[in-house]
Amino acid sequence: MTKDCLICNRITQIQEDTNPYFVAELQTGYVVLGDFQYFHGYTLFLCKQHVSELHYLEQSVKMHFLEEMSLVAQAVFECFTPLKLNYELLGNSEPHLHWHLFPRQSNEAMLRSPVWLVDKSIRYADIARPNADQIQSLKLDLLEKLEKTAAGHIIRRYQSP
Repeated sequence: MTKDCLICNRITQIQEDTNPYFVAELQTGYVVLGDFQYFHGYTLFLCKQHVSELHYLEQSVKMHFLEEMSLVAQAVFECFTPLKLNYELLGNSEPHLHWHLFPRQSNEAMLRSPVWLVDKSIRYADIARPNADQIQSLKLDLLEKLEKTAAGHIIRRYQSP
């Protein structure tokens, strides 16, 4: 863990049970909802290891991480039934392996464009930030699908209050 890494800080919050977006811990990473839900169902899969590049992981860990990301993506797809699911592993602004999973719907004006082309003032608008009840509902729905796609990989689950 690195103190100046946003992803490491989020993982610390998960470990301290203070991250409101936590859904599940898998063997190689953590499933969390995006802070903003302009793309309904936007989910991230955070690698447990602090590395900046996929090829820095030991081969068996890398393959397991990719498998688990695929299982998370399947759960996201089944939960939010998008027209298309975008997978992104960038790390330019946060150099810690983490997948962005963006469900894309047919009613989006910019469906054929990358999500990053949607203006930040729209993606990060207050209306795109879910309230506590919406977060809980999204987490429970996604966890239900994760229980089916990744059951043998789940170490810890979100516990509803």
